[in-house]
Amino acid sequence: MHRPQKTSKDGYLLEHKVEPEHKAEACSILHAEPRRRDGESSELISEIIDRDNLNRAYKRVKKNKGKPGIDGMTVDKLPLFLAEERRSLVLSIKDGTYQPQPVKRVEIPKQDGSKRKLGIPTVKDRLVQQAILQVIEKWINPHFSENSFGFRPNRSAHDAIGKAKQYYEERYRYVVDIDMKQYFDTVNHDKLMYHVEEFIQDPIVLKLIRKFLRSGIMIGEKYEPSEVGTPQGGNLSPLLSNAYLHQLDLELERRGHKFIRYADDCNIYVKSQRAGERVLKSITKFLEEKLKLTVNKEKSEVGKPTKRKFLGFCIHPTRNGAQVRPHTKAKKSLEEKVRKLTSRKRPGEIREIIKEVNQVTRGWINYYGVGLVKTYVQEIDRWIRRRIRQIIWKRWKKVKTRFKSLIKLKIPKQKAWEWANTRKGYWHISNSFILNTAIANHLLERIGLLNLTQLYSSINSKHT
Repeated sequence: MHRPQKTSKDGYLLEHKVEPEHKAEACSILHAEPRRRDGESSELISEIIDRDNLNRAYKRVKKNKGKPGIDGMTVDKLPLFLAEERRSLVLSIKDGTYQPQPVKRVEIPKQDGSKRKLGIPTVKDRLVQQAILQVIEKWINPHFSENSFGFRPNRSAHDAIGKAKQYYEERYRYVVDIDMKQYFDTVNHDKLMYHVEEFIQDPIVLKLIRKFLRSGIMIGEKYEPSEVGTPQGGNLSPLLSNAYLHQLDLELERRGHKFIRYADDCNIYVKSQRAGERVLKSITKFLEEKLKLTVNKEKSEVGKPTKRKFLGFCIHPTRNGAQVRPHTKAKKSLEEKVRKLTSRKRPGEIREIIKEVNQVTRGWINYYGVGLVKTYVQEIDRWIRRRIRQIIWKRWKKVKTRFKSLIKLKIPKQKAWEWANTRKGYWHISNSFILNTAIANHLLERIGLLNLTQLYSSINSKHT
């Protein structure tokens, strides 16, 4: 296959000449800027606008997909934009004139009934933020605490939960759970930039980061200035969040505390309720006076890791030592989602319903499957199969349809006629021997339903 041709003048790829997907991913969508002369641009900016760095940023933005920002540009339009505007984009970043657009406010419902405020940048701004992130993260991340796990390379929520289990086994049986009220929306910009400057001294990069912080918010048709906060939704936001709360990590380490921080979710482990109360009081004072954050006093409290939820898990003591398992709220959340997807009144093909259910259950098992949850998974597996059978039975509706369907599934004629005429309710029938025999587990798997017990076993075995 031939490489896509370049224009003779500008050296960028035209969208209609980009190679097919599998090939295009292997080649650059952006072409290198001419080498700078000393003094023309900062070293970090040169790294940011480097061809390879921008190309990696494009691939990351494309992979993440996401909704468009206020300009309506979707991710699939990014190649054409780059083909036409790449040179002016790179130049504006290089000379410090790049101006981010306001983020688009989107509110996502939370389990407790409140809403999480997201700020969706434009696709172009996401590209620039990602390019910045890829360069400055390698300078900032190594300085962070070993007890900080959120949004960091080669660290995960599972690592954080493993650390919590370790603390429990070391007899730290009480946890100070600190809830920061609307953290991402209340970060002080001047304090944040002061701490970022501890890692990055490049004035052009610092100016660009501040521009993103101050770009403003569009709420519908109304513009609001962003004088505080680092909106969730931007590529830079997690790194900036960690840079700000690094001061909390340093303070906790200075005091010798056992703690885990995952973004703004911070747990401190102590050996008594009394010690926990003292720590909660003193750390609340530090956060509010030194970092200008608000601690949610209603949600922040001292409790036991066996009852408190941390990243969806809690600790479960066993004869073989401490284990982790999904918190009750995590289980209820899964059940509510599946119940909604498998309502017997909902429209849609059975295969499509199963596909939607699989997306939810696969994600849940992939995350919570590291915990002690085998019995629950077996129960939920049976429950989901029963709900799918209920939908099928209801859709057969008429006696004639039920009779023919049961016969087709090799139920004896007499039994098929008997059950086709039953007046028992849908839910009762869905658990009957006849329907379990007719619509057996292997038939449900054949039309796409995941076997959650098998999936759990394969995932859990990798973590034990």
